[in-house]
Amino acid sequence: MKLTTKLLASAALATGLAGAAFADGHDPFQVGFIYVGPTGDLGWTYEHDQGRLAVEEAYGDQVETVYLESVPEGADAERAITTMVLGGADMIFTTSFGYMEATNAVAAQFPDVLFEHATGYLREHPNVSTYSARFYEGRAIQGHIAGQMTESNIIGYIGSFPIPEVIRGMNSAFLHARAVNPDVQFRVVWAYTWFDPAAEGAAAQALIDAGADVILQHTDSTAPQAAAQEAGIYSFGQASDMAQFAPAPRISSIIDNWAPYYIERVGAAMDGTWEQSDRWDGIGPGMVGIGEMTEAIPEEVRASAQEMIDAIAAGEYHPFTGPINRQDGTAWLAEGEVADDGTLAGMDFFVEGITGDIPN
Repeated sequence: MKLTTKLLASAALATGLAGAAFADGHDPFQVGFIYVGPTGDLGWTYEHDQGRLAVEEAYGDQVETVYLESVPEGADAERAITTMVLGGADMIFTTSFGYMEATNAVAAQFPDVLFEHATGYLREHPNVSTYSARFYEGRAIQGHIAGQMTESNIIGYIGSFPIPEVIRGMNSAFLHARAVNPDVQFRVVWAYTWFDPAAEGAAAQALIDAGADVILQHTDSTAPQAAAQEAGIYSFGQASDMAQFAPAPRISSIIDNWAPYYIERVGAAMDGTWEQSDRWDGIGPGMVGIGEMTEAIPEEVRASAQEMIDAIAAGEYHPFTGPINRQDGTAWLAEGEVADDGTLAGMDFFVEGITGDIPN
């Protein structure tokens, strides 16, 4: 793990109590970030770190940011978060699902420090908030495109861990691929990692060997892109645009835009208006973005995908709208019925048409 601390010398941009405190000569407000991967992964952690840099740019020398990268989930995370608190952090963003218990454990010990946990649901203490993005909205767009790009009718999907966030994304992508191509099949490989280029590359190759000619991923490295490029098939950027792989094999991407949220929450912490919350935003508010759709995608497919993006953003379409059955054929959503957030947040089942079991 590497700890990087940076004190900016740019002009202060924030106002209110934070500005007054800084003017009185108090130390800068220190904001910490705990990352599950390296900042150079060009995916998940990269985008969180772009949010950290946006905080520095927004508040100048009123803030000091620190981060720890490649922190394993579990006991190591609790030690890392504690170390950051003891180093003077006033507020900490823990940016992976597996940090959930560790975040709450440390929060109990340091009630004067504010904690924000990404993609989790536990808020056991008043100084803990949670936040996530409706990634499944972006997966719907990917599925819509992938279903019309495949020639083998086999779409590969690399899963990280079998948690609701990942299962939700698979279901959304599959439903929208099947909607435009009834012959589509999904092949799922579980990598059991968020970031491991070797494991991700091997998973991609296994899918390619199984006949997949389009690959989606819920892991963070660009290794699947490289494998897809070698095989001459299509893939999508994950978490970040991964535009260096455009126009081939990347045909579009799902982008996590954390910067506005980080700027907002740090500002609230500094001016004393921070309150515990649970945020779950999507395409409409801009937390989920869709990267440029390259010209490898037929014009009519790009147009229909854009229509879906616009409809989701406007609240006119929800990716989980019935009729939808569970994998075993039992009814889940009736015609026109929309899934509730509670079911989506805890989703632990595949929809009808996806083969294979969800690992325990």
